[in-house]
Amino acid sequence: MAASAPSSIFFPQPISQSKGPHLSPLSLPLSRSHPLSLKSHRPSNLRIRCSSSGDGDSSDIPIEKKYPAFPTVMDINQIREILPHRFPFLLVDRVIEYKPGVSAVAIKNVTINDNFFPGHFPERPIMPGVLMVEAMAQVGGIVMLQPEVGGSRENFFFAGIDKVRFRKPVIAGDTLVMRMTLVKLQKRFGIAKMEGKAYVGGEVVCEGEFLMAMGSD
Repeated sequence: MAASAPSSIFFPQPISQSKGPHLSPLSLPLSRSHPLSLKSHRPSNLRIRCSSSGDGDSSDIPIEKKYPAFPTVMDINQIREILPHRFPFLLVDRVIEYKPGVSAVAIKNVTINDNFFPGHFPERPIMPGVLMVEAMAQVGGIVMLQPEVGGSRENFFFAGIDKVRFRKPVIAGDTLVMRMTLVKLQKRFGIAKMEGKAYVGGEVVCEGEFLMAMGSD
């Protein structure tokens, strides 16, 4: 009876009934006759491993399924219907959020095949800061050229940029996420002031204030 008591402590019913080959030595009758040696040889982290293994099974999602894709509010075909830009200067791939007359969030997938990388720079491909600003301005154009703001698929132009800061380099393989927010609009003159921020991995890589003007051909 004295030997059977430790057996119930050290080997709970679910483990002793397990048919796994790695647990079979723990249920041998010989071990029950030596409670002291049994205690000294019992793996102290046996239950922890079983618990962590269980947690791993529930959360061990393959990396290719772990991160959801960005939503699509406007695809590239819809963007091309709004913006006048074309290759190689269309720098917006997808709109993932749009609030009419307020803001737009869009992404630019930066790839090594972008035509500016061979020259900027051959040994260290970095997206030029001026093209980051251009991409953000194009996102602002998506806001400006909508009926809610008074746009009518007309062209738009830079009227000014201010307080632009580049925080981190953007390299091939990054996804540039750009948010442009309309701050002030003068419909009479067709001029808008916007604030923009661009992110990679949730960190700000570029920000600034944009002054933009609408105009016809």
